[in-house]
Amino acid sequence: METTWDLTPLFPGLESPEFQAAWDGVGKRIHQLKELVEGEASLGEVLATLDALTEEATPLWAYLYARFSADTGDEAALAKLSELEVLFLDFARIRPRLTRYLALQDPEEAGPYRILVEEAKEEALHMMPEGEEVLAAELSLSGRQAWAKLHENLTSQITAVVDGEELPLTKVRNLYFRPEEEVRRKAYQAELKAWEAHQVPLAYALNGVKGEASVLNRRRGYREDLEPSLHKNRITKKALSALLEAVRESLPLFRRYYLLKAKALGKERLDWWDLFAPIGKGRRWTLEEARDFIREKLATLVPQAAEVAEAAFRERWMDLLPRKGKVGGAYCMPRGGGKSLILANYEESFESVSTLAHELGHAYHNFALAQVPASLREVPMTLAETASIMNETLVVEAALKEASPEEGLLILDAYLQGAAQVVVDIYSRFLFESWVFTRRKARELSPREFKELMLKAQQEAYGEALASHHPYMWAVKGHYYGADFYNYPYTFGLLFGLAVYQEAKEDPGFAERYGELLASSGMYRAKELAARHGFDLESPAFWQKGLKVLADRVEEYERRL
Repeated sequence: METTWDLTPLFPGLESPEFQAAWDGVGKRIHQLKELVEGEASLGEVLATLDALTEEATPLWAYLYARFSADTGDEAALAKLSELEVLFLDFARIRPRLTRYLALQDPEEAGPYRILVEEAKEEALHMMPEGEEVLAAELSLSGRQAWAKLHENLTSQITAVVDGEELPLTKVRNLYFRPEEEVRRKAYQAELKAWEAHQVPLAYALNGVKGEASVLNRRRGYREDLEPSLHKNRITKKALSALLEAVRESLPLFRRYYLLKAKALGKERLDWWDLFAPIGKGRRWTLEEARDFIREKLATLVPQAAEVAEAAFRERWMDLLPRKGKVGGAYCMPRGGGKSLILANYEESFESVSTLAHELGHAYHNFALAQVPASLREVPMTLAETASIMNETLVVEAALKEASPEEGLLILDAYLQGAAQVVVDIYSRFLFESWVFTRRKARELSPREFKELMLKAQQEAYGEALASHHPYMWAVKGHYYGADFYNYPYTFGLLFGLAVYQEAKEDPGFAERYGELLASSGMYRAKELAARHGFDLESPAFWQKGLKVLADRVEEYERRL
């Protein structure tokens, strides 16, 4: 089986006529769009040009980022990626005018593009004068984005000493997955010491990011710093409140899981370094086994998702194995034509099988979105995890039925550990960021204050289940620096995806409507999209439907221990 992706269907190379034609096309479309919104163009002309720009830009972004992420030493791809960012700065400059143009249109005449007009009307209410918006976009490169790059570059170079060996922090944090508690504990102590040595520049970076956001939010007339995030994620404050209410009610369930895990490890309560400790033992999963297993299990409920997964393997959409110079983790991005590119770092474990199924869910979502116009394929984070959660849950549940007792325990613990991170730990991150924004309005915060707020948030979320905490998680998580309130959409996505999964299991007819839900996920606000399928996002009962799946898994965990 080929394990590297084939990028030639996108472009033969950076110097190829095809690449140059696409590059010129994007520049031409941006210029054309500028002329249209400044002139007397019809809404149809503007939307058609916006669609064409998105269609032409998608393969360019995909090709360049794929080349860079598969080989960070690819200087030519990195340079061209930077040039593309500069080219799109021209688009960022006309965004305010485009927004005002759309805001003046009649939503009734926009057809399927109605949401773009409605959102532009809302956004126009919170726009500064055009010159100030353009200035803010240009200054963001040396403001917020520079602070985010400082965090990224600085943290990638930090090392810690464990048992006399100097290790990068990524390797130190990987030691939390080791079965020996002494190894995990030493990793935790070394990590905290390393963060302490770099806390001052990181605190300045976080103050800079949140300070800039707070100033712009006030200038744009937002009542609270959370408001732009709700708009971006297409959800109501009431829906978020219902989600958070359900999360708070579920905390005892997750504390029960943590106490069960502590007991399995021979402890009364977990320490922070125990959260990722393995319980049970797994077997090797070859890539061939992963391919067959994923395809077979997806086909039981979502046959088309299984077909997309098979196409991804057959047509080499994926770069699968770890190697030097390749970025860590996993991602899926659209490349155009309903196809995707998936980067993974597959190791022969079930966790890698689950991750691959997750990313292939995103690929199925991209396949479904190809049915709609290009500018309606931008899905908010809150809805972007729906297909990936469905895929992952299907594969995990199938594996639990077939695995040996020891491997079943390992799979179940890893699944609950991930879900607990998305519900419990992300709740702590939401609390922390909310408190930081409130205080940052008055002045900068010191590293000590960031640590105190982080510990307070963790204690509120984890409760009596933990004997120790991590005061530097504000330094660990790059999300705080790259965006605001990047946290809760993950919880939303997990529980929404699980509720959809539960519905698909209970109602055979729903599986057929599932593809339509994914295809239209960029065309409606979350509340409206959910209502079309019988879901009420503003009711805690809806979120409890997703949490019920997790409660059943905790029951099963207790039985297996």
